[in-house]
Amino acid sequence: MKNNKEIKEAAFTYCKEFVFGRISRLKRQISEIETALTSETKSSAGDKHETGRAMLQLEREKIGVQLANAENMQGLLNKVRLDSPTVSIALGALVYTTEAKYYIAISAGEFKMGNEVVYCISPVTPVGKLLLGKKEDDEFTFNGKTHRIVAVY
Repeated sequence: MKNNKEIKEAAFTYCKEFVFGRISRLKRQISEIETALTSETKSSAGDKHETGRAMLQLEREKIGVQLANAENMQGLLNKVRLDSPTVSIALGALVYTTEAKYYIAISAGEFKMGNEVVYCISPVTPVGKLLLGKKEDDEFTFNGKTHRIVAVY
């Protein structure tokens, strides 16, 4: 079994790679759309051409919003300090409860390290909001079930 520091560092690395992958994918999609927009030549079917351009532009805007969100996630990760001691739950905390383990940073889903499963969640998720500021042995209720905080790292 890995120690808590290793798990916390690995969860942080997982979150960083998650965001980096998302940003890279979105930038690539934007580049492909921009290439399609600039290379598309006006055909005799003018309305069809304009509709195609409008659809590409809408897709470009949608991906732009997703990219901005991913960049905000990256900014939040840049605020995480791995070396600061954690007594109460805050950004960057590894939290063990009676039901699950959470890493408070960004919503990046389930992280697995050996037989350890840690849920990477944002502090603004429903569970994240309930955990913030709590300490070891505090309890909270989520989905009608009471959870106790076993440890905070």
